[in-house]
Amino acid sequence: MTDPNLNTLLKWGVENSNVSQGAEPPKTTLTPDALAALFGNQKSDAQMMKDNMEVIKRDECDIEDRIVAFDNFEQLIENLDNANNLEALNLWIPLIEQLDNKEAELRRFAAWCIGTAVQNNIKTQEKLLVLGAIPTLVRIATGNDEMKVKKKAITALSSSVRNFQPALDEAVSHVPADFKPSGPLDASDMESVDILINKLRESL
Repeated sequence: MTDPNLNTLLKWGVENSNVSQGAEPPKTTLTPDALAALFGNQKSDAQMMKDNMEVIKRDECDIEDRIVAFDNFEQLIENLDNANNLEALNLWIPLIEQLDNKEAELRRFAAWCIGTAVQNNIKTQEKLLVLGAIPTLVRIATGNDEMKVKKKAITALSSSVRNFQPALDEAVSHVPADFKPSGPLDASDMESVDILINKLRESL
């Protein structure tokens, strides 16, 4: 049976090729279904997220390949729908586990991706809190990790706690005494949140 979408593509191609010979522009339009027929073998964002995470997780993969995969992963979850899909794809736990990777660059990317996923997104902020990642980010931000890793951990914390009081309270409860604010902080007040975040940044 002939695929009508492929027929549409063929017709469009013929019309388009005649334009160089003085013909009118193509009258046939490429529908989403026709384009899907043309690019049907392209992977979905969800599949690319899963594939990249498989590379990230594998210790036997070259560190350069894992970094490239992490970079691709971060770009994918800049899309809100993809960030929200982390839970359905079971990618939150392997992402958070990378915060403890022996490679500093992978720890940095893990914190970077977490910060990207939770920015202005209550759904992912809630998931991060439930999975217990806030104390880990606090430990990195206030510990002896490399500077580049600590910076990303602080950025991730900043995105995690803004406009989400439970995460802010969790962060405050785990910071060392030197970082604890003198009074309660309000997650809906950015200046209040910055009392904690700026103190973390000043310690770098």
